[in-house]
Amino acid sequence: MNQVIDPKRLRYQAIQRVTVVGVLVNLLLAASKTIIGIAAQSQALVADGIHSLSDLLSDGLVYFAAKQANHGPDEAHPYGHGRFETAATLGLGILLALVAIGITWDAVGRLFTPEALLHPKPLALYAALFSIVANEALYHYTAAVARKIKSDLLQANAWHHRSDALSSVVVFIGVGGTMAGLPYLDAIAAVGVGLMIAKIGWDLSWPAFQELVDEGLDEERLESIRAIIHQIGGVMDIHMLRTRRIGGEASVDVHILVEPWLSVSEGHMIGQMVIDRLLDEITEVMDVTVDIDPEDDEKAIPCEGLPLRAEAEKLLSQQWRGIPGAEKRRRVVLHYLAGKINVDVYFSLDDLSDGEAQEKFTRTLQEKAAERPEFGVVRAYYG
Repeated sequence: MNQVIDPKRLRYQAIQRVTVVGVLVNLLLAASKTIIGIAAQSQALVADGIHSLSDLLSDGLVYFAAKQANHGPDEAHPYGHGRFETAATLGLGILLALVAIGITWDAVGRLFTPEALLHPKPLALYAALFSIVANEALYHYTAAVARKIKSDLLQANAWHHRSDALSSVVVFIGVGGTMAGLPYLDAIAAVGVGLMIAKIGWDLSWPAFQELVDEGLDEERLESIRAIIHQIGGVMDIHMLRTRRIGGEASVDVHILVEPWLSVSEGHMIGQMVIDRLLDEITEVMDVTVDIDPEDDEKAIPCEGLPLRAEAEKLLSQQWRGIPGAEKRRRVVLHYLAGKINVDVYFSLDDLSDGEAQEKFTRTLQEKAAERPEFGVVRAYYG
């Protein structure tokens, strides 16, 4: 018997595995760069070590967010827990910005106090080179998994690893330049590291913030959604198409216009086809809500305030009380269109088989119903 594999479970396991690898590598880098930076007197390398330490904290955020996002929808979170990834990504971006401010502030202070400048030793150069290689490898590993499982949070963490690799390149240049006789270069490299971290923090925080305030899918994706819906038989038009991102997924809310005289079940079937096609063909869509409209409610006269069935049938009975045969109606179908209630009423052919009599009877029903402002067209059927 084939075992059903839960995609969410596989996604969580992949994030968990990558995070553990990241923790181990960053623990090694943070400890080695900080200790060697202090011993080898390189402010830039110490700053880079702090950057790696922030990676450890970000890995913790990733692990926590992935664990929460793995839970399915519940009563408190009907759309699932995908926003935990988004919130953690925003937190990670803010963390990077704070680290950048601290590093830059300290380095600039040293630039204005030459006696506080450090003089790195060759060991710092080797530590920076090792950090470049290790972080670049970690970036490629994490980014590959992020693309495979479509995780914005994991992609953010991959770029955090690359920021460590890039900052180590700056450290390598700064340490090398200082050793070559340019004493300011190590501190300048530390400032460069801080600015790079700040840039990455912004690049992570802003998209996450936009998602938390319900930014929708881009226009290209919206056009794909519209094209799919217009291909479905029975859909006359679409309006009020809204989307929002939830973690690495998206939710769609759309109103579709159908023929106003369709049955409820046919309208439901068209709506279900819209849902199925969007879930199948748009990879990030995980939830679709379809509203079936018999008319464009953005343009049509609103039907607000019209009586529902019980009251409407009571009003019709009052209007048709004096019409012989009206009480023999078998079924009444109400159509709420253009601010009126249009009525389809069904009778037995045994009760009225003469065509001319049918026309006169229908006209009488129409005239009496029209005395009430709630009613529009009345159509009688015999069978």
